[in-house]
Amino acid sequence: MNNAIREQFPILKQEINGHPLVYLDSAATSQKPLAVIEAMRHYYEYDNANVHRGVHTLGSRATDAYEGAREKVAKFIHAKSTKEIIFTRGTTTALNMVASSYARSILGEGDEIVLTPMEHHSNLIPWQQVAKATGAVLKYVKLQEDGSVTLPEVEKVISGRTKIVSMAYVSNVMGVVNPVKEIAKLAHHHGAVMVADGAQSTPHMKIDVQDLDCDFYAFSGHKMCGPTGIGVLYGKKELLESMEPVEFGGEMIDDVGLYDSTWKELPWKFEGGTPIIAGAVGLGAAIDFLDSIGMDAIEAHEHELATYAVNRLSEIEGLKLYGPRERKVGLVTFNLGDVHPHDVATVLDASGVAIRAGHHCCQPLMRWLEASSTARASFYLYNTKEDVDRLISALIQTKEYFG
Repeated sequence: MNNAIREQFPILKQEINGHPLVYLDSAATSQKPLAVIEAMRHYYEYDNANVHRGVHTLGSRATDAYEGAREKVAKFIHAKSTKEIIFTRGTTTALNMVASSYARSILGEGDEIVLTPMEHHSNLIPWQQVAKATGAVLKYVKLQEDGSVTLPEVEKVISGRTKIVSMAYVSNVMGVVNPVKEIAKLAHHHGAVMVADGAQSTPHMKIDVQDLDCDFYAFSGHKMCGPTGIGVLYGKKELLESMEPVEFGGEMIDDVGLYDSTWKELPWKFEGGTPIIAGAVGLGAAIDFLDSIGMDAIEAHEHELATYAVNRLSEIEGLKLYGPRERKVGLVTFNLGDVHPHDVATVLDASGVAIRAGHHCCQPLMRWLEASSTARASFYLYNTKEDVDRLISALIQTKEYFG
């Protein structure tokens, strides 16, 4: 990646505590390029109106922009149809929709939901709640020493009672890439559906939901250069058609009577009320931006940065790295001796280096790692090896500071 790409992100030009900003928290949220900021500004300045309702010019332009974004999303993840693309508030909302609408309608006493201990709380708590409501049972795939998942371990857990298998395509803590395509095949062999949490995969690699053959796939716009408050639930058409909406009101209806109502066709039956129009416009612009660079180039850049970071971090005595040494996604999680991760992050911030510290919404995984919390540095297309060097330098200073 060259400096011309970095120049597209105005937020990166500032200083923090007298130092040029090094932003290493893209797994929490990515920064936004000018193209996205300007697309949303243009919408509000020139096209702002409600969609699907007015016949006036602004309403038509707003609808075209909103539905145009849906077409971009469908193409970006290789969905068969825009009918399979539901706009949501984010990954959390999308996964909750699957759990509350689809899962509750098909699960019964003793049915099984298969997960892993590495799941983000957004892909764990909804299933806990569904299990409590239906009598279903949660089962967990055993992790390997490096935090990865193997197919033999998945085969041990999936059974004829399994109705749902749900897991992250990429772990937000260890950078593990799970074999979702192969696991989906196993799930389907047992008559179960495959749900993939794509929050950490969609920004970083090419996604083809038809090739993965997952039944549901969820992701957020804000982690892939888009705005906050917009996300996507992909679902196979026949499954979405079988599901009831989770929000009721305007826009999602076909006909309303005093005692009963009918719903619009896909995808609009799941998008009640005024949708996140500007967010969709921003997401569409983010997809255009990522496409202009190329997902293969982004993935290769991150792999190079992650490899460099793992090698440099391994040079620091007393630093413990979590997850596999070899990783495709630009994310490293670690602890610096006995120094609390929050203290590490605070001292790094004094040097202008922004990282994440805490349990990363993965408390079961923290217990598996035997750590109450960890520090995490995550890279994206705008980061450089110089950013990694700044991280290493700041960590060495932190180690010296705490003795």
